[in-house]
Amino acid sequence: MGWHARALHSAVMQRIYLDNNATTRPDDAVASAVDAAQRELWANPSSVHRFGQEVRQQVELARRAVAGLIGAPARGLVWTSGGTEANNLALRGALAGGGALITTAIEHAAVREPAEDLARAGVQVVDLPLASGGQVEPATLAQALAACDADAGPVLVSVMWANNETGVVQPVAELAAVVAGARQDAAAQGVRRAIWLHTDATQAVGKLPVDVGAAGVDLLTLAAHKLHGPKGVGGLYVGPGVRLRPVQRGGPQERERRGGTENVPGVIGFGVAAGQAADFVNDAARVAELEGLRDQLEQRVRAACPAVVVNGAGAPRLWNTANLGFRGLLAEAILLGLSERGVCASAGAACSSGSLEPSPVLRAMQIDEAVAHGSVRLSLSRQTTGQEVEAAADALIAVVQRLGKVMPV
Repeated sequence: MGWHARALHSAVMQRIYLDNNATTRPDDAVASAVDAAQRELWANPSSVHRFGQEVRQQVELARRAVAGLIGAPARGLVWTSGGTEANNLALRGALAGGGALITTAIEHAAVREPAEDLARAGVQVVDLPLASGGQVEPATLAQALAACDADAGPVLVSVMWANNETGVVQPVAELAAVVAGARQDAAAQGVRRAIWLHTDATQAVGKLPVDVGAAGVDLLTLAAHKLHGPKGVGGLYVGPGVRLRPVQRGGPQERERRGGTENVPGVIGFGVAAGQAADFVNDAARVAELEGLRDQLEQRVRAACPAVVVNGAGAPRLWNTANLGFRGLLAEAILLGLSERGVCASAGAACSSGSLEPSPVLRAMQIDEAVAHGSVRLSLSRQTTGQEVEAAADALIAVVQRLGKVMPV
């Protein structure tokens, strides 16, 4: 083994990766499937010859596996380049002709930024207030729907299933029931009104049981790289009766809902990852074990740093996410200290890292600004070990205690 290879091997072996809400390590079986597809299944799946149709068959088998993970019919799943494109297709496709968007201030930028564009184009955009802990109350959504102009066009409600920064899980099924009730009320009054619920479920799928039929959602976003799949591939579930205008044009692919040759290796890798994720979310004992590791991490830090704030602790949370606030400290300094000790963590969404402003998510939750500035996120995966959690807790405690001496509150 050469010097560079030894150095790389050493760095990888010493790394403790607790930034899994940003991305996950592709599973070995996923990486093998992607590599095999690159080498052996490189024909265009839209071709009519036998080779192309062999590839098409594998794309459709993967579609069935991913759709099955969310309890959806395969024909309802549209392949995209990732969660960002899927969110854009949901929002821009549903509201291309105008209407109203009801959402929250805690959404990922992949929803917030399209919402801002739609507002500039004349779409009415309403941000729902949050209850303590960061959840949307169904009654609040009902009030917002009642206030929408019935003649303004379709209404799209977009509320993420689980927050990428705090792990707070929204009552999606209850919100969907409110949307369904609003549709029924409109129909009873003789008003034909399109009211749909979209949820960005990129953080929930593969961590929690997700069933679009049972939940009653109309549109759902998911991404492969959040569940040990490859980057560059995602999907949008489109329910019956939902009318979307294509955002990306250039071919008849995906039932004319998203033009462009499919990312075959990514799609096949997504299918493998979906099968593994389905096994995991149905293993209650394994999920509970990993939730125990998250709790262990928080308890260790609380014992050593009693003033720490666990952001979102008052609401149901993902088993893997700990968002810890240290009053008077700076998240950037904590993260640099952790990185020096081989621990990978984050101050929030990876897409917005580098900003010195406190997280918009924590602001919307009305977290004290002195705490928000010092909040870091540690997110586990199903590959995380107890030894890694213990070592990360030791590193975080050491960093915070050292910073507390040089940056006194």
